[in-house]
Amino acid sequence: MNIRPPNRITHTYTQRLIAPPAGVFPLLCPVREADWIEGWNPLLVLSVSGLAEPDCVFVTDARPYDAIWYVTRHEPERWFVEMIKVTPEVTACKLTIRLRAAGEGSEADVTYSHTSLGPQGDLFIATFTAEFYVQFMREWEQRMNHYLRHGEALQTES
Repeated sequence: MNIRPPNRITHTYTQRLIAPPAGVFPLLCPVREADWIEGWNPLLVLSVSGLAEPDCVFVTDARPYDAIWYVTRHEPERWFVEMIKVTPEVTACKLTIRLRAAGEGSEADVTYSHTSLGPQGDLFIATFTAEFYVQFMREWEQRMNHYLRHGEALQTES
């Protein structure tokens, strides 16, 4: 048995979004993300309702193996969602998103906690710096706000 301390990194960022939580929460879904993230296209979504729900499973393209996501908590009445993402031989990740009203819009506390599953995960964690995370979260925030403002995904310049 191989038991050792985890190589783990956790970052949280608070996004400021221009719509109230009730308008944002439905977009935190593997299907609805295609509305606001250019190029988002899960390979498989297993869902009774066709949208995010407890026990929804979806698969996204990743390297070296596709990533498997599992929605462990989906609480629209509390504006809270939690997912586990496993990229075999790389990382196991817990993602939590908690929304709250803030003025006419909302704030979203987004936390990613990655645990390495081996050498490739160690390399990933070394690059998942606070600076990288802030940039990642600001891009996500910009994309979400663009969609909330214009009703279409932000297109990247070629």
